[in-house]
Amino acid sequence: MLNTLTHTRSRPIAAGQLRAFKAVARHLNFRAASEEMALTQSAVSRQIQALEDDVGVLLFLRHTRAVELTGAGAQLLRAVLPALERMDSAVRLIRQSAGRKCVAISTWASFASMWLIPRLEAFQRQHPEIDIRIDATDAPVDLDTTDVDLAIRYAVPSVVPPGSQRLFGEQLTPVVSPWLVKNAKPLKAAKDLAQFALIEAGDSHRSQHLEVLTWQRWFDAQTLKQFEPTRWLYLNYANQIAQAALTGQGAALARTPLVADALASGELIEPFPKLRLDSPLVYWLIIGPRSGARPEVKAFCDWLHAQALLTREAIGDVPDAGTVDNFD
Repeated sequence: MLNTLTHTRSRPIAAGQLRAFKAVARHLNFRAASEEMALTQSAVSRQIQALEDDVGVLLFLRHTRAVELTGAGAQLLRAVLPALERMDSAVRLIRQSAGRKCVAISTWASFASMWLIPRLEAFQRQHPEIDIRIDATDAPVDLDTTDVDLAIRYAVPSVVPPGSQRLFGEQLTPVVSPWLVKNAKPLKAAKDLAQFALIEAGDSHRSQHLEVLTWQRWFDAQTLKQFEPTRWLYLNYANQIAQAALTGQGAALARTPLVADALASGELIEPFPKLRLDSPLVYWLIIGPRSGARPEVKAFCDWLHAQALLTREAIGDVPDAGTVDNFD
C-alpha cells in the first residue's frame, strides 16, 4: 500500500510514466495498456508504481478483475490528456516540416472505412511522396489551432462554415444481400420488406436532421402508415448497418454514397431504385486556413474532388448550385 507523503516532491514526472498512466486510464486494464504500448504488463505496472511514488498518492484502485481511477487519478488525467496531445501535435509538425510531406484529414469513422480508405490506394500510387493521416472522430476539430489540414463533415448546408466545398449529397434507399432474397418472397412492393428484419441507426432520433435517416420517414413517403417488420436491429454506425446488410441480417435503409460500391459489385441489391428518398444532409470538404496553399494539400483536394465526381455520377447526384462553393 502506498504511503501518503508528508512533503511535496519536486522531481519532474517522466513522460514514459505519463504515457503508461494514459494507457491504463483509457483501458482500465493493465494487460490492454501493455498491448497498446508494446511493453510487458509488469513493465507498465512498474511505470504506474513509479508514478504513484513520485506523485505521492494512489492513482488507481486495483481490484481482482478491474482497475479504477481514484479522485487524484482523474484529476491528473484531465491535465495529462491535453498536454500529451499538444506535445504529439508539435512533434508531428516538426517531423512534417523536417522531412516528408503529410496531409492530415479529420472525418468520422463510417465515412473513413466505407468511402475514403478504399480509395486511398489510388492517391498513394499517384503521390508516393505524400503521407496520409486520418483522424476518425465525430467530434468537431478546430482547423485554426490543430495540425489537421482537412475536415470532411456530414451536415445540412445551413450549418457548415463559409468556404466549405460540397463533395456530394445523398439519397436513402433500401438495400439487401442477394442471398437473403434468394429464398424469400419476391420484392414487388415496399410492403414486402416486412418479411425481413429492418436495420436502423439507434441514435437517429437524437436530432431533427438525423430523423431523415429513419425507416419511418421512408414508410411515410410510401404511404405505409401501418408497417411492422419481422423484427428490428438497431446499430450505432453506418458501417455497422451496411455490414449487417451485407451479411444478410436484414434490410438496411442505406446512404447511397456509402453503398454505391457495394451496389455496383453486386454485394448488395437495391430492390426499389425508383423509391429513393432525398436527404437534406450533404458531405463537405473544409480546408484549414493554414493548409490550403501547401502543394500536397492541393494535390489531395484535387484528387478528392475527382473521386467525389465519380460518386456523384454513380448515385445520380445533381446538386443545387446555390449550395456549392468552389464546385468543379
